[in-house]
Parts: sequence; C-alpha cells; structure tokens
Amino acid sequence: MVNKYKALPHYSAEHHTKVNQRTINRATDVSLDDPAILVMTDLHEITPFSIEPTAGINATNEKMIACGVRLLFVTGNDGKLMGIVTSTDVLGEKPVQYLKEHGGSHDDIIVQDIMTAVDALEVLLLSDVQKAYVGDVVQTMNQLGRQHTLVVDKTEVGESIVRGIFSTSQISHQLGMHIEPSIRAHTFADVEKVVLSA
Repeated sequence: MVNKYKALPHYSAEHHTKVNQRTINRATDVSLDDPAILVMTDLHEITPFSIEPTAGINATNEKMIACGVRLLFVTGNDGKLMGIVTSTDVLGEKPVQYLKEHGGSHDDIIVQDIMTAVDALEVLLLSDVQKAYVGDVVQTMNQLGRQHTLVVDKTEVGESIVRGIFSTSQISHQLGMHIEPSIRAHTFADVEKVVLSA
C-alpha cells in the first residue's frame, strides 16, 4: 500500500519568499449615503475568533488583545453560537455588577457570566443589509444601543449563519467621525446630528 504513494517534488525555500496575507481594501471615505455593505466586516474575508463559555475573563481579554479584536463569538462544542462577549463586557461594569450580585473574586468570573446570550442578540439579515445605506446601519445601532451588531444569512436548508459584523468603531473609522451608540437617534436627521456633533 505504501508503494501506491509517491513523494512530491520539494525545493529549498528562496530568500525572497513572502507569506501571502490577504489585504482587505476597506473604503475609508464612506458617507452615510454609501451602501451599508462597505462598512460590514465580512466573515467570508475575515476569520472570526471564538471562545468557550467557561473561559475566564482574564484569558478572554488576553485572547482579544492577541487577536486584535474587541468581540469574540462564544461557541459550544458543537460550534453553535451561544452568544458574544466584547471588550466592554470584560473591562466595563458587567464584572463589577456580577461580583456585587454573586460574590467571589474577579478570577472566578467566566465568559457565560458576562456575555450577551444568543437569545438576547438582535441581528440583521444580509438580504436587508445589501439594500441598505451606511446611515441606516448607524440609525439601527443607535436604536439598539450596541457597539456591535451581527448580520446573518440563511443557508439553502434554512439555517442561520453569521455572515458579518457591524462595529461602531469600524464605522467611525471609515466615516472619519465618532459614532456614539448610547445616543438614541430616531430620525435620519438625528443620525446626522450624532455623526456631525462628534
């Protein structure tokens, strides 16, 4: 059976060999009237990072720093989405609140104690996003009061799969203006005020 296989030709690596790294050409001069898809982080282009629900929050923070992200997907052993955890969840008031309610020490807190569970997430459909504008997304994120919003697509068998993420920090960078999700905007004029007041 071993004779069925043969070694492939092999060569010495050349000194000028480079690692192929895909560059995402993200427009940095978008406006509120541009297509929303321009400010979505597409998970077909970027590998998402995940963490288990039993991970400690110190390890979670370290993973976010190492991966250069502010959001991790919380997944079970079956790969299904259980929720999300953000840097704000880890470094903000949630751990303090948890300790007030449950006692213990900071090192006792795990991801599932502070994450946003999947049944509490409000998501956008990719089919709607593809017809929307950046201003629509800003309006939506202000209404939801979240820094991150997931975009889901439906597979051929009807399953939901996370396809993208909107992040207020990414949108702010691309617009060249600060977006503050805690300010509730109710009309497009309010959205423009939120953007222009920063």
